[in-house]
Amino acid sequence: MLKSMQQISASKFKEQCLSLLDDLSAEGLVITKRGKPVAKVIPIASGCAALIGSMKGKLKIKGDLLSTGMRWNSESSRGDARPRG
Repeated sequence: MLKSMQQISASKFKEQCLSLLDDLSAEGLVITKRGKPVAKVIPIASGCAALIGSMKGKLKIKGDLLSTGMRWNSESSRGDARPRG
């Protein structure tokens, strides 16, 4: 995700801050130090709404989401809990 986004070094951002903010795209701008991303500037209007549904089709669910992976007997006085297998 960070690779496709516009990146700029911190020193260059410091020099051009005001003009960069005037021309900020909806996807934002990544600020780097020594080539590593350290901050992201995004327009306030884009907020988090763009994140809703952004992972659709990218995640795969394995197993039962509502299971702890343990079997138990609610009527047992010992509360037998053992791994499913």
